[in-house]
Parts: sequence; C-alpha cells; structure tokens
Amino acid sequence: MSYELEDVKGLGKKAENLREAGIDTVEKLAKSKAEDLIDIKGIGKTSAGKIIDSAKELLEEKGGEPHDEEAEKGEELKKAEEDLAKEEEKRKELMGKKIESGDFVLVKITGRTQKGTIFRVSSEEDAKKAGIYDEEKAKQGYYTPEFVIVGKPGFLNEGLTETVENMNYFEKKSVRVPPVKAFGKRDPQKIERIGIAKFRKLNDGKNPEFGQDFVKKGTGQRGVVTNITQGKVIVDYNHPLAGQSIDYNVEVIDKIESFDDKIEYFMISKGIPKDQVSEFQISYDSQTKDLEITIPKMFLFQNLTYVKFGLAMDLQTNMDDEINNVKFIEVYEKMTVPAAKESVEEKVKEFEEKNEQVEE
Repeated sequence: MSYELEDVKGLGKKAENLREAGIDTVEKLAKSKAEDLIDIKGIGKTSAGKIIDSAKELLEEKGGEPHDEEAEKGEELKKAEEDLAKEEEKRKELMGKKIESGDFVLVKITGRTQKGTIFRVSSEEDAKKAGIYDEEKAKQGYYTPEFVIVGKPGFLNEGLTETVENMNYFEKKSVRVPPVKAFGKRDPQKIERIGIAKFRKLNDGKNPEFGQDFVKKGTGQRGVVTNITQGKVIVDYNHPLAGQSIDYNVEVIDKIESFDDKIEYFMISKGIPKDQVSEFQISYDSQTKDLEITIPKMFLFQNLTYVKFGLAMDLQTNMDDEINNVKFIEVYEKMTVPAAKESVEEKVKEFEEKNEQVEE
C-alpha cells in the first residue's frame, strides 16, 4: 500500500516542494537524509529531521515496511563520525584566524571576583568544579557558552566586548575588567529606604527578610534587602557586583555560520531550552525573506509574548539582510466533542412510550 506525501504529519504545503525536488513518495522521504532536504524551499535543518521521522512513523503505523533499526544505528554512527570530521576540519580552518566584527561566535567564559569567587561558567563540568552547580539552572541551559555577535553591544559587558574583538579563534585570554566596563560603579541613588508598612504592601503582605530579592512594582527594578533598621527597609538596586573589578578567562570556541544555527542560538538566548528548540518548525521563504516559526503544542499555553517579540527583534536587527517579517504560527487542533449521553429520564420515557404502543 502506498501513501500520499500529504499523509505525513506536519508536511502540509511543503509536499509540492518535495515533489518538485524528486521526492514524490512517502517511502522516498523516509529513506532521505536531513541534508537532502534543507535546500528545498520551506524546509530548514530543524524541520527536515522531524519530517523524515514522521514519514517513517507513518509507514510503520500503517503496516508499511519498518525501517531496519541496525541499519539506522549504523547511519547515525556514520553521521556522527562525519559531523565530528567536519568539526575538526572547521577547527583547523579557524585556528589562529583573527575574529572579525560581525562574526557570530560562541565564547567560553569563566568570571570571578577579585576575592576569587566564581560566579559565571560556560559548562556544567566547570560549575560542579566551582561548587555553584544548580540542577534547575542546568535544565534551563544556564551553563553554556555565550552566543555573541562580535562588536555589537548587548551580548557581553563593555570590557568583554572589547576583549573578544581583539582575539583569534581558539585563543585563550585572561583579563581584568574595571567596574566601569563590567557592572558599573556603585550608585548611592540606587539605594532606597522604604517604610516597613509600605514595604509589606509592595511585598504581597509579607514582612521583609534580610538578603531577599525584591522587584519594585511599577518599575521592574530588581534589588536586594540589605538592612532592616529603625522601621525602615534598605533596598539596594545596584548590581551585586557593581563597584568591583572582575577577572575573566575567555576563549572563542566556534564560529556560527549557517542560517539555521543562527536562528537556533537566538532562540536559546531567549530562554528556550536547547533540547526543545527542535520542536519548533521553521519555514523560510528566500524570495520574500519571511520566516515562519510554528509554536509546538507544549508551548501553546505559556505566555510567550515577550519571548516572541524579543526573538523577532533580534532576528530582524542582527540578520536584517536575510530576514524581513517574522511570523509565529499557533495551531489549535479541533477537539472532538463526545456525543451527549442520554439522561436516565429520557431512557425511562422512551421505555414507557414503547410499552404504551404495545398495549394499544
């Protein structure tokens, strides 16, 4: 039995594009490789693998020929080896080359105060060594290299931005960044005295606690309660590291070049977990330069307003030559409504009517 491409889940209007590329059956699609599809209009690196998996699942569910698991494992191993070889070749090409303004790069960073306290790392292993590992932060992708566009503000502090601009790929550098180019000088104007009664109102009726994080309603200012004295609560809105020189170990470990990889890292930078990025279907029209991002079911009922706005702004600002409009698609599938059950009263009435007809 054969099936139409439109039967493949998530393919939709891309089916015609596949036919034009010579992939005109579900069987051919199931046997394709992701790299065979990424040049086809409307299909990116992220969605290619999902489409192929959906085709394989369709064949299995409908009684088609199941794929050979051993062969698949062999292909996966071969692909992993090929990817490793490509990474090694890329490393050789980049090794020692000067980083250029506008490059999309990954930067490995370790940050410590002058007292030696490590507060920032780029891997789970380093976090565990430093004794600052937090499982929840790990799940959120907190311990990862920084995604940076060289020379552009907003990715790193001023001191690190200047440092990276003057480095080569895979060069390691240690630098001390002064307060003015790190987290700023301490500003007395950012310290507020609030009456305890007023603080309770701002703190959902709760009493102040020394060292608690506090967000001021209306302004969104984030601070810390540093003292409680004489009926007043002292809140410091300065950054905890303001006024300190910071020591950094820095290494630029990769250059991000592909269109899909750039989008992926922008999504991660907006708080989308790395292992869930592949759930988002990406479609790009090279003629209109419009980008469509389909939100997966697991995110439909989360408030993504700021994430979507921030992601669209980042893509349009930093990839303006390639991206015009960014469209977010949310699909709410129609739910089947179960037929209403007949009430007991209706059943009794029906039974009585039938009896009356028999008696007549």
